[in-house]
Amino acid sequence: MRIAYSVETVRAAERDLMARLPQGALMQRAAAGLAAACAGLLGRVYGARVALLVGSGDNGGDALYAGARLARRGAGVTAVLLAPDRAHAGGLRALRAAGGRALPASSDSASVSAEAVLAQADLVLDGIVGIGGKGGLRPDAERLIRAVRGTMVAVDLPSGVDADTGEVRGPAVRADATVTFGTYKPGLLIDPAHEHAGALRLIDIGLAPHLPATPDAEALQHHDVAALLPRPSAESDKYRRGVVGVVAGSARYPGAAVLAVAGALRGGAGAVRYVGPAADAVIARFPETLVHSGPPHKAGRVQAWVVGPGLGDDPAARQSLDDVLASDVPLLVDADGLRLLPSGDLRSRGAATILTPHAGEAAALLGVAREEVERSRLAFVRALAEHYGATVLLKGSTTLVCSGPGSGPVRVNPTGTGWLATAGSGDVLSGLTGSLLATGLPAHDAASAGAYLHGLAARHATTPSGAPIAAYDVATALPEVWRDVLLG
Repeated sequence: MRIAYSVETVRAAERDLMARLPQGALMQRAAAGLAAACAGLLGRVYGARVALLVGSGDNGGDALYAGARLARRGAGVTAVLLAPDRAHAGGLRALRAAGGRALPASSDSASVSAEAVLAQADLVLDGIVGIGGKGGLRPDAERLIRAVRGTMVAVDLPSGVDADTGEVRGPAVRADATVTFGTYKPGLLIDPAHEHAGALRLIDIGLAPHLPATPDAEALQHHDVAALLPRPSAESDKYRRGVVGVVAGSARYPGAAVLAVAGALRGGAGAVRYVGPAADAVIARFPETLVHSGPPHKAGRVQAWVVGPGLGDDPAARQSLDDVLASDVPLLVDADGLRLLPSGDLRSRGAATILTPHAGEAAALLGVAREEVERSRLAFVRALAEHYGATVLLKGSTTLVCSGPGSGPVRVNPTGTGWLATAGSGDVLSGLTGSLLATGLPAHDAASAGAYLHGLAARHATTPSGAPIAAYDVATALPEVWRDVLLG
């Protein structure tokens, strides 16, 4: 599992660790790991051209010390100083002692311009701003970034992105790789900042014992999801494995019902009950489905409900939503169900509720612009979870799962792909997640595992040539990726 901590928590852990180490030892650990990562990217260090973009803080010091190590191995290293009078003095001395050179970012007297150095470098280290930076790059830094042609490596975090939130509120570095120290920061995992980070490399600097047990964000990996997935025992039958009810589809959108049922049948529950007007379409594709014309409370016992995909907004749809909201079992609400959802707190239901909006639906639920949600995904998934008293799965380029204050870290799904931006893929996700909910998984785990498997299935369904996929392809791939997760 990848775990991430806020800047405040990281700073406190660093202070605690530095109090136990000789002065400068922590920066040397970071620089050693950074230099090793750069050497791996270069392949051949001797004769390589390396440029350092150096700001005024410790982030610039990390870059300078790493540059000194590369210079001692035969690289030609030049530091471009954005604030020459405030560059890390020890790092600058080390670089010059190792044969590196430094020049100011803007100088008429320099024999070569900073832009030329950056354009000719095989690798550029971004040490402009550290994890405490806020807002976008200043114009002089932005000008220099545009000159880079080689591999860009961010030191701890791409300059110009917010470490705590993943927000990008101005020009920012787009790195090919980011070498981060001690622990991940939420912004490295969450879009839009995640898109700026490139490949992530974590350097152990001994920080772990000084960090709290509960992180601010976490990203599951195969073994984490494998531990969550239900496994039938010898005594299992279809009812003991859980029954998920699906209230979806309409005369206009029968396919939504088919896709939600497709996901539900592959989510671990022992049986799927479908309630709604698309029973003929569902049975034609999935004859194993139990169907009922409704209302939901008369369809038979279920362990969880899924409501909303393709439901429409007529009185019958509203009645179906009210029916399942009144039930005493866990519930997942998606699509049209979100548009019909009452604005009040859902804690009074007495059973877990999962909401699965995309950015536009989340914006409508909170009364803000879609662009605000897309820019500040972490803030708004937390706001939704707190407002409704529900687990919220905020779909998008990085899907987030939050169950509200005091419920543990926000989970960031690492498996998504742009090919999931296709009609009906959310219906498959709803059915899959609702099925996991019916097996007895807590809402936070069901949403997290559902998003993980859904993303993997889309990757699996995508052909090597990168041809487009459809939602049903994602559903069809679920058994294979389930097997892959269990096998590790």
